[in-house]
Amino acid sequence: MTTTILGYPRIGAHRELKFATEQYWAGRVGEEELQSTAATLRRAVWTELRDAGLGTIPSNTFSFYDQVLDTSVMVDAVPDRYRALPGLERYFAMARGTADIPALEMTKWFDTNYHYIVPELALDARFRLADGAQAKPVAEYLEARALGIETRPVLVGPLTYLLLAKAAPGSPEGFVPLDLLDALVEVYAELLERLAGAGAQWVQLDEPALVRDLGARQVEALERAYRRLGELSSRPKILLATYFGTVAPEALKVLASTAVEAVGLDFVSRPDTLDAVASIGGLPGKTVVAGVVDGRNVWRTDPARARATYAVLLGLAGQVQLSTSCSLLHVPVDLDGETALDPQVRARLAFARQKVAELVALEAELDSDDPRAAPVPGAGVDAEVRARLQALGDVHRTDRTTRFAAQQEKLGLPDLATTTIGSFPQTARIRKARADHKAGRIDGAAYTEAMRAEVGQVIRLQEELGLDVLVHGEPERNDMVQYFAEQLSGYAATDHGWVQSYGTRCVRPPILHGDVSRPDPMTVEWAAYAQSLTAKPVKGMLTGPVTMLAWSFVRDDQPLSQTARQVALALRDEIADLEAAGIGIIQVDEPALRELLPLRRADQEDYLAWAVAAFRLATSGVAVSTQIHTHMCYSEFGEIITAIADLDADVTSVEAARSHMELVADLRDAGYANGIGPGVYDIHSPRVPTVEEMEANLRRALKAVPADRLWVNPDCGLKTRGYAETEAALANMVTAARNVRAAH
Repeated sequence: MTTTILGYPRIGAHRELKFATEQYWAGRVGEEELQSTAATLRRAVWTELRDAGLGTIPSNTFSFYDQVLDTSVMVDAVPDRYRALPGLERYFAMARGTADIPALEMTKWFDTNYHYIVPELALDARFRLADGAQAKPVAEYLEARALGIETRPVLVGPLTYLLLAKAAPGSPEGFVPLDLLDALVEVYAELLERLAGAGAQWVQLDEPALVRDLGARQVEALERAYRRLGELSSRPKILLATYFGTVAPEALKVLASTAVEAVGLDFVSRPDTLDAVASIGGLPGKTVVAGVVDGRNVWRTDPARARATYAVLLGLAGQVQLSTSCSLLHVPVDLDGETALDPQVRARLAFARQKVAELVALEAELDSDDPRAAPVPGAGVDAEVRARLQALGDVHRTDRTTRFAAQQEKLGLPDLATTTIGSFPQTARIRKARADHKAGRIDGAAYTEAMRAEVGQVIRLQEELGLDVLVHGEPERNDMVQYFAEQLSGYAATDHGWVQSYGTRCVRPPILHGDVSRPDPMTVEWAAYAQSLTAKPVKGMLTGPVTMLAWSFVRDDQPLSQTARQVALALRDEIADLEAAGIGIIQVDEPALRELLPLRRADQEDYLAWAVAAFRLATSGVAVSTQIHTHMCYSEFGEIITAIADLDADVTSVEAARSHMELVADLRDAGYANGIGPGVYDIHSPRVPTVEEMEANLRRALKAVPADRLWVNPDCGLKTRGYAETEAALANMVTAARNVRAAH
């Protein structure tokens, strides 16, 4: 037996990749310096894993932006609009866009908060191994080998790549990217042969799409792809890795019949993976790479559970190798720097480095048959919170027609009302004030004064631009989840627990370790101050219960539904205080509603029921004249339109710019009856869209949504943008809304 992991964080222990990449984008360093930083980070990871005693080490897990984008570049699946650009400039243009070229679509990686760049494939796509012998997986394998470290190159599998791709605009009706499977597999065959020629003994092909519901065509495609790769006369041994769920028995049967030497299975996220393996008679002759250490949460591994899984697998597989359930990309790098955490909470945690150590220690325990690991301590309980939830009655609001009339009378907003999603640019001045306050260089009064100055500036700017509903800009918030977690009981925050969300965007997910409650108001002071500066309505801004769970590391000792109700109760108290302070519009963001949707249809109804119930619990205590908004972004929302309607928010704003208003058709077909704000421009790109582009988007939206229910907004918050582009884009947005309003 030996140990491995399916991947490792690539941002660096101190976010070195983020800072180097942003310096490159700003023109302050060149490509050579950026590549040097990348090489240093790769060497550090390989050396660390070798020195930790890990049995086999992955490579090609590094990326400047995203592993799916890397695959598109590797197989030359580059849309024509980017081809004139060179090298890294082309790569980053596909991810972020340029002043003249929109970016590719971005969405969530399965049910995680990691985002990938969606491949855009045409029927006439001509795949090729773009860099030949110097293809990235080969180059990084040789780079590690030059250090004396043997690695296993990791690739996005061909089936998953195509199932995550989209048909290019203008594609013929009926075309789906899976139609291109045979051509793509030939490129993978060439790559595997080149890796074998370079000396690679193993290659890892990630196929997490296999944990979704699969149709007959997809199962047949799996068999065809891996039959072709398995029959290659010169190739590394293949580890086909799945994660985030249980592989369906029909797909497991295919894997058992192929020449694939090893299968990676996730024994953490679903308790029935062992049953699925047993149901097909096991995987005799195969190595099962057993994901017994949680790769996407921060809790220590229960050694007794891991040992039990291992013992059962010994009778179902040819060999068993211990691993993480998925790549460690989804957890912070190192717990050792978190000296401020409560010792009782800290004792329950393991970050990436600690999870590697857990694997090595677990192997040693199994080899010695002498279990020594201490039990993991339990979570805290708040009896008052549980009693309040038990006593809570009806959580429904009155009918939407009554609410709509009361809100129109109170707010007096025009058709195509303009607003933003909430945050404004987080400037260096804001970050310095926050850092100075945290370090004790300025006191609380000075910090409050600095933040109030920022709020005043944002209010004045919005009034000058002519926006109809204003926001306070959120200068005091470090992150839309962490900000609230730091004020709620039952949560803990880290100092260095950074995790990549997309590109250079890193977040510090808080740790939800016990029962949740709200000791004091969290946002009322800021919202009330902003409202005092203007006669226009100001939105109160909160993060919803599902997103508070999705973007945190959540306790795993009780059902998510129970934890969601506790968070919702705390938000219900905050909403009541905002309403009492005179805030007439309150936005409760749920961008992660689609993200947490289970990957199997059989599990989705139960999830959507408790997710909707948690939102309603949080928002149902307000008067009919108080308008409830919500926001969602960068997910495929079509399949949960009914749940979005069931939230019963008065207005829902959604990402729609990168996906060309596709959601509008779904809304029309579903008979959606509440207010909707489909984002008219993409804030994740540095380009400023024209008035004409936004007018075109609004005219598309008006085909499905009446003008009195259509709102005009960007597709997400403006925190990551600069003020110059923000002002220009919002000015164009307001002009577009006025033009379309006048013509409608």
